[in-house]
Formats: sequence, structure tokens, C-alpha cells
Amino acid sequence: MTPLLELVVYMTLLTFVAIMLGAVLRNREWTLDGMKVGLSNRDQLPAATALGGRAERAAQNTKENFILFTALALTAQLAGLGEQATAGATLFFWARVVYLPLYILGITYVRSAVWGVGIAGLGMMVLALI
Repeated sequence: MTPLLELVVYMTLLTFVAIMLGAVLRNREWTLDGMKVGLSNRDQLPAATALGGRAERAAQNTKENFILFTALALTAQLAGLGEQATAGATLFFWARVVYLPLYILGITYVRSAVWGVGIAGLGMMVLALI
């Protein structure tokens, strides 16, 4: 497997972690009531705590960015430009690793700067393709 495809796998795992963290923190699934919510159809969710809301939004943001990342990574791989796109993909991945806890913990400004670093990684991937 190429380094670029490995990053797609790692980003998939990170996205899964973000989704699970979002659900667990949003529903407070470590409590009995929260576990009931987590196992329900979630038709009538209780209000999220600030932490839970941030975790849920961080998960949504990760899903949105995963779509862009995957499209660029797979296009680069299929075009034979995976080696050129790997630096940007690596930057993007590690920025996302840092971004998630910053967002969940509510650390502003730094979080946005780290998000910008991730976007720069996507930009590097685009530049490898054009």
C-alpha cells in the first residue's frame, strides 16, 4: 500500500473516532440515561452540553473535510501523482489530529489556525494535481 493510501486509511479511522466521540460526549453515554439515548432512535434528543455540542460539531467538520481529502487523495493516487500529494495529505492528517481535541476543548483561535494548516495541506494536494 502506498503512503497516500495509508493516510486515507488513517483519516478514515480518525473520522470514525471523531464520530464516536461526538456521539458519546453529546449523549453523555457514560451515564445510564445517556446510554439509553445512544441505543435509541434518537428521535427526541436532550439538549447537548457545551462539550457535547462541540464534539458533535467537530465530528461534522471532520466528516466534511474527509470528503474533500478522500476525493483529492484517490484522484492523486489514480493519476499516478500520489507521491507528490503525500506531503499535503500528511500535513492535513496531522492538522486534523491536533484540531479535534482543540475543537472539543473549546480552544478558539488556535483551533482556527490549525484548521488553516489542514486546508493548506489540501491546497498542496490540489497543486500536485494541477
